Amino acid sequence: MLMLLAFLMGVIAGLRAMTAPAAVSWAAFFGLLNLEGTWLAFLGYRFTPSILTVLAIGELITDQLPTTPSRKLLLPFATRIIVGGLCGGAIAAKSGSLLGGLVAGALGGIVGTLGGAEGRARLAAAFGKDRPAALIEDSVAILGALLIVGALP
Repeated sequence: MLMLLAFLMGVIAGLRAMTAPAAVSWAAFFGLLNLEGTWLAFLGYRFTPSILTVLAIGELITDQLPTTPSRKLLLPFATRIIVGGLCGGAIAAKSGSLLGGLVAGALGGIVGTLGGAEGRARLAAAFGKDRPAALIEDSVAILGALLIVGALP
């Protein structure tokens, strides 16, 4: 179950790179995710959730701009894979499956990046413009992150 949640949080990172760590950080902060004694404990520190939330909101805003580069370029793609792995590792850390969670999250990051780009392109084509597709993708990322955090054991 944890590996599935780690993979799915990676998918969220592929959709919106900062939404996933913000959700994981809030989960750690509120004790839904115990990261004490791991190198990922910083995600639950006092100011980390707020900082990541500000970054997530900034990403949601900049994603609407026509000058925002494709998520499939090297740096944005790599960021989503790394962030997906980080979030997946955090979800699986206390079960002793940190490495498995890292891999599952990174794979989810790849799926979310490629699938999200394809899904958004199809939605944008159907709507005849990108903004509704972007807002739907934002909603899926936020709701998905909340559902995954809510499903943590």
